[in-house]
Amino acid sequence: MPRVNPSSEDGALRFLQFLAEDAPLTDMEEFVRTARAADTPPQTLARLTRAEELAQQINSKFTHRQQREASLSTLLDTARELALRSDLDSLLNVVTRRTRLLLNLGMSWVAFHDVEDGNSYVRAVDGHASSITVGFRIPDAGGLGNTAVNQGAPVWSSDYLSDEQFPHSGVIDGVVRAEGLRSLIAIPLVTERSRIGVLYGSDRNVRHFSPEEIALMSALSDLASVAIEQVRMTDQVRSKAAELEFSTDQAMRAYTSARQDLEFHGRMTDLLLGGCSLSTLLAEAANQLDAALVVRDPMGRDLASTADLSGADEADLADATLDALASGELVRAGDRLWVHPINADQERLGTLILRADSSPAGHQLGLLPSTARTVAVLLLMQRSTTAAEGQVRDDFLRDLLSASASPEQLEERGRRLSVDLAQPHVVVVVRPEGGTQGRAVVWASAHANRLSGLTHVVGGCIVLLLPGTDADAAAQAIVKELTTVLGHPVTAGSAGPMTGAGAVQRTYQEARRCLEALTVLGCTGTAGSKRKLGFLGLLLSDNCDVTSFIQDTLGSVLDYDVQQGTDLLRTLNAYFAAGNSPTRAAEALHVHTNTVARRLERISELLDGDWQEPGRALEIQLALRLHRVRHILRPKNPTEPPKRPAERGGK
Repeated sequence: MPRVNPSSEDGALRFLQFLAEDAPLTDMEEFVRTARAADTPPQTLARLTRAEELAQQINSKFTHRQQREASLSTLLDTARELALRSDLDSLLNVVTRRTRLLLNLGMSWVAFHDVEDGNSYVRAVDGHASSITVGFRIPDAGGLGNTAVNQGAPVWSSDYLSDEQFPHSGVIDGVVRAEGLRSLIAIPLVTERSRIGVLYGSDRNVRHFSPEEIALMSALSDLASVAIEQVRMTDQVRSKAAELEFSTDQAMRAYTSARQDLEFHGRMTDLLLGGCSLSTLLAEAANQLDAALVVRDPMGRDLASTADLSGADEADLADATLDALASGELVRAGDRLWVHPINADQERLGTLILRADSSPAGHQLGLLPSTARTVAVLLLMQRSTTAAEGQVRDDFLRDLLSASASPEQLEERGRRLSVDLAQPHVVVVVRPEGGTQGRAVVWASAHANRLSGLTHVVGGCIVLLLPGTDADAAAQAIVKELTTVLGHPVTAGSAGPMTGAGAVQRTYQEARRCLEALTVLGCTGTAGSKRKLGFLGLLLSDNCDVTSFIQDTLGSVLDYDVQQGTDLLRTLNAYFAAGNSPTRAAEALHVHTNTVARRLERISELLDGDWQEPGRALEIQLALRLHRVRHILRPKNPTEPPKRPAERGGK
């Protein structure tokens, strides 16, 4: 294009040339300055100035249109990128990154609304941040975000901390101040179905957001809301599909298991009708279950097995057996051991134990009840003498307790059952305090069998006749173990030792009285004998053994006096006679008060610290009186050694 003279009439055409060439605005301004310098007529200069203004307006609109097209193109690209995201976290990362880059912001983050507590929490952040991190809880009052949600429209501030037109929150202001943020914009993320949260943008400089920027971020917020909702719906569809797939798989598994059960039961029934032995039946079942099987009787003895249980924890197995027999259900006994009861109506025939090389599958455990029922039928058809032995032994103890025959006859029956009544035995009467009695009876039978003893149930209590000489130890062991097994208290009275069949009934009555005394005294959940009950034991015992009572109560003091040549027993008498006053006791003994105090300290060491408690003090005073009376009534012995020397100061 030929060069145009600024002062000519055609100078205004030059501005069209500038627009056509996309020339910078400085060229237009230079052209007008040149026209002024050339003494261009005022009318022409006014026309050129007007042309410049119009050209700049056209250029501004053209630039704005380009920016808008670029923004729309960016939004389109963002929409495409959001559509490709299938998980929520990556989608939110795209939203925050695009928001920050699109508006040239310092930071951008998305906060989700928490329906449970009403607050919001940051779910994604883009840009350098130290305080605003994922998981940060935003209070439900104050701040731009809550204002935007309440108004349902975008809210912005050019300098948030100094802007008083919004309600502020100390927590939010503190985070904004820590991040060094100035300008803020918040746009709610909502759909027709739900309120999602808020999209935030921020800069570390004072900034006035233009209507175009707000509209652009609002459009991005709408895209993000739709994308988030779609991802959520997709997740729900996937979850429902997974549930449906799981249900279908469950139905197929149930059908397959039912078919296997039917086939298995048919094979076991055919063997049973064919008159097979227990070993043959068990071998076939073990082959079908691909596991080792063992059948045990109620006494815990193996009746048949396809493999031994060497290496198994017998204590855990015993606990599981008790649980299985008491509950009538399958019980786990370890990583690879399971126990199922073998019952026939109310009768316990034994247990079926499964041991797998690895963790047993569901179909293996599912076939155990059917196997146990088949074994129960076979055991009823071929009942062995071992199955009846428990009842025979129970009947024998019943006859011992009732003394229904002569001692000689009873002792002869005992020898046939390998029960030697010529050896010391103790009697323990056990009463479970709550719960069903069945499990306690099973445990007591097994416990007595291990110790070669006998059990019998009388009036809601379990009676055990056990070999041994320590009735207290036997009762305490039973209370401790059976309480753990049952999960509720057990009370036990004990008596013995005794020998001979004729002493069983008398010893049982004494143990029963001890149990009743524990109940009256409110000591349920413990074990006691006449020895443990102190002076009450004298009343409960058939023969009042005063010597044993005195020795149990004061033996340590008596022995100390003899060994050390002290006078603790006389001091103890004087102390109680003086109404528990060390001063008056010292006056009665004609010694210093400190001497009495040292003696009482020694007595506390010998009798334990609770000897002055009312109950214990009563027993000690009774033992002192019995000892004194027995000493007075004892006949004089001319060979009796002389009395101890007079009191020594420190003893």
